[in-house]
Amino acid sequence: MAMSKRKRARVVRTVQYGILVAVVLVVGFTANWSKIRTTFFDLEVARDMFPEVITVGLFNTVIYTALGFGFGLALALVLALMRLSEVRVYRWIAGLYIEFFRGLPALLVILAVGTGIPLAFNTFLDKYVALMIALGIVASAYMAETLRAGIQAVPRGQVEAARSLGMSSGRTMVTIVIPQAFKIILPPLTNELILLTKDSSLALFLGASVSEYELTQFGRVALNESRSLTPVLVAGICYLIITIPLSYLSRYLERRTGGRKISTPESTEVKA
Repeated sequence: MAMSKRKRARVVRTVQYGILVAVVLVVGFTANWSKIRTTFFDLEVARDMFPEVITVGLFNTVIYTALGFGFGLALALVLALMRLSEVRVYRWIAGLYIEFFRGLPALLVILAVGTGIPLAFNTFLDKYVALMIALGIVASAYMAETLRAGIQAVPRGQVEAARSLGMSSGRTMVTIVIPQAFKIILPPLTNELILLTKDSSLALFLGASVSEYELTQFGRVALNESRSLTPVLVAGICYLIITIPLSYLSRYLERRTGGRKISTPESTEVKA
């Protein structure tokens, strides 16, 4: 007799659980746990990384991310307003900028700003400034479309009501539209902050003094010195200390805003 749907689903789950248990047992009995411990969980190597991995690596990662996000958000707001402008030239400039920098890998932008600008203008560019500009340029190309979508999501009736009360278009945008747009786009902006935190790891390609190391560079130097992957694991845990709370914050903000979704091109796009 043919099995019912419920019984068939139960059998499939049982088989899946059996396969999972078998894999765990095979790995457990065949793995060289002593080698794994010394390679990934060397407590001596991890101990030697503290407190500098927090006071230097984690601190600089947060600083680079905050600088890039702040600069990028300001630039993204200008680009979003240009995209919504009635002046066609402004829309073209903003559109070209967004498409250009969304199509480039973040690493190329960081190298272009960090090494290209000093070479081209025969000047010195502080690493903090270089990363602020480079990360801000990358982030602004994505956040501009998010901001534009958020502005367009504000009910048109509120704009018309403000104009009927005698407010200028500029004052309406600043006092009515933009504050509401930010409430709508807080979850995707938080996601962008997470992506930017990970992009800050590309700072290692610019070189740095010990006091300027971020988490990835700190872990890489410790890896070369110890010949153990423990520093990489420690650096990864430090990144999670930043990104996991931000992920929970993003979900919390999404619930607070009623789970309202906005349609942006990057919502279906994998960032370079």
